[in-house]
Amino acid sequence: MSNPADRIRRRTMKIGELARLTGLAPSRIRFYERTGLLGPAARQANGYRHYGGDAVLALRLITAGQAAGFSLQELRDLLPTGAGGATAWQHGGVLKSLQRKVAEIEARQAQLARNRGQLLDLMARIEARPEGMDCSANARRVMAGLGLAQDDGMQPGRRPARSAG
Repeated sequence: MSNPADRIRRRTMKIGELARLTGLAPSRIRFYERTGLLGPAARQANGYRHYGGDAVLALRLITAGQAAGFSLQELRDLLPTGAGGATAWQHGGVLKSLQRKVAEIEARQAQLARNRGQLLDLMARIEARPEGMDCSANARRVMAGLGLAQDDGMQPGRRPARSAG
């Protein structure tokens, strides 16, 4: 008795059935085919696309890859195409791509942690407004504390007036 995955892999299906099995819209499947992420479907005499069962696995891998943060170009470089499908993967290349993605995520997390710290510091400075100080004066106080105040009397972001002559 064969398992369901083997039965799906051995059969062909129209795009509607493939869409139902993967949860993707037919237009999304055609897009992946058009952009080279999914191998081309066989065409019958009536022009209908017929996909092999490996298309289900490929589309699930694409969906999972996108959910994990891979761009379509990264997936295009990572996923095997042509004969052999998923069995044609190069172990070392796949592992290196996954390690690179983890490193990118860790770098992004570190940057987000720094951003969060800066925002929390800014919030604390704003909330520490001395009693009776208006918002404008508090803004100048906070900006001076952050080194953003200017001594020329100009507000940050404004250009100096042009002199006539």
